[in-house]
Amino acid sequence: MKGFKDFLMQGNLIELATAVIMAGAFGKVVEAFTKIIMDLIAKVAGGEPNFDAVAVGGVNVGVFITALISFIMIAAVVYFMVIKPYQALKEAVDARLKAEKDAEAPAPTTDELLAEIRDLLKTRA
Repeated sequence: MKGFKDFLMQGNLIELATAVIMAGAFGKVVEAFTKIIMDLIAKVAGGEPNFDAVAVGGVNVGVFITALISFIMIAAVVYFMVIKPYQALKEAVDARLKAEKDAEAPAPTTDELLAEIRDLLKTRA
């Protein structure tokens, strides 16, 4: 029983469960946003983009085409609304942390500066 309790209380398991719950909730947000985009396309095109009735050689491929277009739209929403802003924010934070780290770097001592000048003068001669 102790091993099972230890397993349940592992940090990784709790983090994974939280991620799954958040992913489910986020999936609903992405689907709703995709529906808005589909409705806008329907207004422009004059009808709902639905290919369910398309059949090629007697094989109904329309359901696959509709699902594929929906997938591409969801991927675009995730990329442009989540990934790109996240990458931009991450780059900004990384640049700021690097700048702070560089600012905190100790200034060279007088002896170090003099040694550097000496070495430069030696290489010229």
